[in-house]
Amino acid sequence: MASPFSLYTALLLTVLLSTTTQISSGVRFPNSGSSDKYKNEKNSVTDVHDLLPGYGLPKGLLPDNVKSYSLSNDGSFEVQLQSTCYVQFDRLVYYDKTIKGKLSYGKVSDVSGIQAKKLFFWVSVTGIVVHPDRDTIEFQVGIISEELSAKQFEVVRSCDKNSLPQQPPLHTATTTHNPVLQSI
Repeated sequence: MASPFSLYTALLLTVLLSTTTQISSGVRFPNSGSSDKYKNEKNSVTDVHDLLPGYGLPKGLLPDNVKSYSLSNDGSFEVQLQSTCYVQFDRLVYYDKTIKGKLSYGKVSDVSGIQAKKLFFWVSVTGIVVHPDRDTIEFQVGIISEELSAKQFEVVRSCDKNSLPQQPPLHTATTTHNPVLQSI
């Protein structure tokens, strides 16, 4: 009996090698050898999130504010967000308005447009590798990497436009609550 993985691979190859087909979601499957790209122009925001599991990646790697994306036959992709944003995982993550990289099964390489906060510094994520046997996702920053639980990336998260929780403006502080200032 054929394994589910080989059936999935055969189905995927059939779709990719078929003639150009337009489907209602706005994704275009080009002829092989064509320079066209898969595209989505906001017909369905969740399309890119639904595409990720087909590459062995969790839906929640990207935030909820995807405006459009393109995916070339060689796996190169570009995702346009409605705006830059922050998402809190185990680490605070910053998403630029444009995210680029190269998809292959269980892996994203040549990543640009994603940064993670490590202590007091923002570091650029350059690669992402899924380790299903350990239920983790490895985030690469050059030659350094860190693994996080894959569970936190199962759900598509909402964007926050600010990196810090809202804090009251400084002018609302009063000296009556600050003993150091009261003694001056």
